[in-house]
Amino acid sequence: MNGRRLTRTLLAGLAVTAVLAGTTGAAAADSTPAAGPAGDGAKALCKRVPKIDQRIDRALKRLEAGAGTRGSIARLQQRVDNAKKAGHTEIATYLQDRLDFRKSLVTNLQQRQKDLAAVGTWCKDNGDGKAAG
Repeated sequence: MNGRRLTRTLLAGLAVTAVLAGTTGAAAADSTPAAGPAGDGAKALCKRVPKIDQRIDRALKRLEAGAGTRGSIARLQQRVDNAKKAGHTEIATYLQDRLDFRKSLVTNLQQRQKDLAAVGTWCKDNGDGKAAG
């Protein structure tokens, strides 16, 4: 008797699951996708240009600072050199990968700085993007 009761309970549970799965699938099919952005966000970007420029400047100064500054390329290079001298090849490899990325970050930030300068000029010429919405 316990076997039959268990079987009925399992079958009832599966039936409920099938019904719920069918209704959620239909509800998902009826929903419409969310609309994309109405504009390009020019007004908001124009408003943030000075702060973005400050953040890029601060990051570049830190990266280009001397070995005494945390987060600088020179400091990480010193750590790589120290690991190599100590014979810690795995540590040196890991740090070298971080150093390579950090060096590429300088190039990336310099390009962003140029792009942001062009955005700032556009904002001045177009009333800080107020017409763009």
